[in-house]
Amino acid sequence: MLLGFDIGGTKCAVVIGTTKGDEIEIAAKEVMPTNLPVYEMIELLFTTAENLLSRHHISTEQLQGIGISCGGPLSSKKGLVLSPPNLPGWDNIPIVEMAEKRFGRKVLFQNDANACAVAEWKYGAGRGYDNLMFLTFGTGMGAGLILNGKLYSGISDLAGEVGHIRLADMGPVGFGKAGSFEGFCSGGGIAQLAQIKAREKLQMGEPVPFCKALGDLPKITAKSVAEAAMEGDETAIAVYEICAEYLGRALSLFIDILNPELIILGSIYGRSKSLIEPGMMTAIRREAIAVSREACRIVPAGLSENIGDIAALSLALLSNEE
Repeated sequence: MLLGFDIGGTKCAVVIGTTKGDEIEIAAKEVMPTNLPVYEMIELLFTTAENLLSRHHISTEQLQGIGISCGGPLSSKKGLVLSPPNLPGWDNIPIVEMAEKRFGRKVLFQNDANACAVAEWKYGAGRGYDNLMFLTFGTGMGAGLILNGKLYSGISDLAGEVGHIRLADMGPVGFGKAGSFEGFCSGGGIAQLAQIKAREKLQMGEPVPFCKALGDLPKITAKSVAEAAMEGDETAIAVYEICAEYLGRALSLFIDILNPELIILGSIYGRSKSLIEPGMMTAIRREAIAVSREACRIVPAGLSENIGDIAALSLALLSNEE
């Protein structure tokens, strides 16, 4: 049996899984919002895991390993969470030491992008590829790199922190930087873009389907904007066109620098592909080297909405190999 923790800026999950042939199957799962102070949140995660194991009559001795997937930056070598922008208050948190002490099992810890890259490589859209890039494209924007058949995490465990790249002098703020890749291409970034566009319309007395009044601006989400765009709202469509343009620009940089076989886009891309793909591909055709562009496929995550769960369980499976 495998135990996984998926720690995200919006929600967390505790997952129990099993291996079946060359697949990982989810046996049980509990999800909760990430809405408590850090140590209370960790205690809730650990208690939830203990209760979940107990309900399924699984002892800690039966666990093959434990995996923790968490938004970065972090140090997998030191087992520390290092102040992720989407996890305020999670500063130098010794999550691995705490988990190993609590459960008495070895823990493998990676940032969510690396964990998802491994999961997609082994069990999802990346099967059969040796050079690929996975981008989270969820609450935040991070990347995991599989290069020449190996996970590449960099000398400081910070390879793939692409959300911090500045794409414009001004723009929505993501990863502490205005105009960053995460600012333009993440759930929070899309919401910021939509707030700007909605404010413009509302101040001119024009209706906005996904925001009825100025007081509702903070309630805007990427999901509500996508729903309005799917129904044909021009303001919402314009927001996703901006996101798509900057996504294409960023992917062009990665295609030119890394020359990957495959780029896998998670979360928001899978749910809103029809809104994003046309503008993204227009930018890539304009910006990327043709030979590299033609050698690279861009696809949604094969594991779909289960990717975070399988990622954490993949780490649990690998924990005894480290």
